[in-house]
Amino acid sequence: MKPTSHGQLTSSRLDATFAALADPTRRAILARLASGEASVAELAEPFAMSQPAISKHLKVLERAGLISSGVDAQRRPRRLEAAPLAEANAWMEKYRQFWEANFERLDAVLEELKTLEATEPTTRRKKK
Repeated sequence: MKPTSHGQLTSSRLDATFAALADPTRRAILARLASGEASVAELAEPFAMSQPAISKHLKVLERAGLISSGVDAQRRPRRLEAAPLAEANAWMEKYRQFWEANFERLDAVLEELKTLEATEPTTRRKKK
């Protein structure tokens, strides 16, 4: 089955989101932006890397739609954008539900085995 253009768009956005999230520096930047907007200099502060290196990370995050930049006088503060993270969460939620259902079935089987094991000695004694 050929994916629709919407499916391709969603897949492309998910690819960009997960690629951006794969880097610990970019995840740390997102964590910082979760508490409010910040300038490039403020975002670069905790890292032992140059401002141009941080800017490259910011470009990856911007291309993925995870952050946006505003204009505030001379500053260009960055802010977190929730939509791509919500899409990634929705995609992962489907798999969480799948695994949760599997674990529930496993729990039921284990409970059944416990019940059988608990009644087995009684059954053996009655047969004698």
